[in-house]
Amino acid sequence: MTYARLIVNPTAGAGRTAKKWPYIKALLKNTGLRFEHDITEAPGHAIELAKSAVNKGYKLVVSVGGDGTINEIVNGIYATGDMKDVELGIIGTGTGSDYIRTIGVSKYYQESCHHLMNPMKKSVDLGMVEFTQNGQPAKRIFANFAGLGFDAEVVKATTKKFKNFGGKPAYLMGLLSTFTTYKNRQIQITINGQTENHKVCTIVMSNGKYGGGSMLLAPNADPCDGLFDVIIIGDVTKPDLLRSLPRIYKGTHLTHPKVMVKRTNLITISSDEPMAIQADGDLLGEAPARFTVLPSVLNILV
Repeated sequence: MTYARLIVNPTAGAGRTAKKWPYIKALLKNTGLRFEHDITEAPGHAIELAKSAVNKGYKLVVSVGGDGTINEIVNGIYATGDMKDVELGIIGTGTGSDYIRTIGVSKYYQESCHHLMNPMKKSVDLGMVEFTQNGQPAKRIFANFAGLGFDAEVVKATTKKFKNFGGKPAYLMGLLSTFTTYKNRQIQITINGQTENHKVCTIVMSNGKYGGGSMLLAPNADPCDGLFDVIIIGDVTKPDLLRSLPRIYKGTHLTHPKVMVKRTNLITISSDEPMAIQADGDLLGEAPARFTVLPSVLNILV
């Protein structure tokens, strides 16, 4: 049987994956990897392709794309119920490539192609978010991080207006676009059995360290520890937020007096005002939301 099933997202990396794919394909053949591949045709397609690959008996599924492609493939594998028997490989060609920074996969596809032939396996946590979508309950698995508030509104602006700029420029333009209109929200959080009320700019549940195109959002996060690092940016003013932005890229924002860090495997969040939710850079729906850690459920090649 063919050894691996590759799922290729040609639009990842602002369309640059389509240009890289012929070189990646040739390189993988030269390494001796036996594989078949599928090309995604629309958002969400990688979920169905990953389901199909696992149901056909493939034990190695390889993502060729970015964080969003990884997210869809992980959701597809999870949906089959056979996650423990499947390994995920990654050839990162995306815009931000935030997740692979944490887990140790090279951002250079030439290296990651060769590495697939002699990898190490790591079991990592995933997150599950239960939320509301068009008035109905829904849920989604995420690998890297999920967020509400300003964070999710930036994702909305980036996705709709600036995705083609790629990486950090796209995120910064989305951030500045959101900055002009966003207002901090009053939320209720239940974490580690305690309910708290906070006025926040944003709240992020992180498995990985990086998000938003190389921001070091959760510098102490560990995707293998069974816990989210919950980063709560409180009721900061807009001038303070702008001044603090460089600190987020460096990971030094945690000492800001209006930033809190909590660690938990379960958190629920609600708000009287609409609050958008994103996971791994994909806009999902709205609060109320429940975030749960699924410990050591994904076998990933690094």
